[in-house]
Amino acid sequence: MKKAIALAITLAVLSAIGSVAGADEKAAPAKKKAAAKAMAAPMNPSDIQWGDAPPIFPAGAKFAVLMGDPGKAGPYTVRIKVPDGYKVGAHWHPADEVLTVISGTFNLGMGDKLDMSKGKALTAGGFAVVSARMRHFAWATGETEVQVHGPGPFKLIYVDPADDPTKGAAKK
Repeated sequence: MKKAIALAITLAVLSAIGSVAGADEKAAPAKKKAAAKAMAAPMNPSDIQWGDAPPIFPAGAKFAVLMGDPGKAGPYTVRIKVPDGYKVGAHWHPADEVLTVISGTFNLGMGDKLDMSKGKALTAGGFAVVSARMRHFAWATGETEVQVHGPGPFKLIYVDPADDPTKGAAKK
């Protein structure tokens, strides 16, 4: 008897869930369309379209946008490919930055000046979260590719304006 009651309750709950889900699908087709638009197209590495990095990065980096628009509000995902010895001076971002190393070695340090005696070498698969306004710097050992995502708009503010390539006086 207890099993029959439990089965009847389970069937009633499943039926109710199905009815609610069906009603939700009928009532919210706009939600489905919005969700479909938010999904980035699946891609393999050979599908990624690389170009020069924005001028806020030191010369020599390649850049690819995988999802979103890093210049606008909303989530974005980008990849940055840099040559051996590439350096980014101490800087910060107004929003959190999430990094995953795809290949090579990405060295990440915290502080107001690029100091290669400080920092942690992150190898392929390495991961880091840099909180908003955290002053940090980076350099590559070997050709390195890093994926970055976070909430846009993406901004990079150099601690020392002389490090900013857009200011014309950046150190090479």
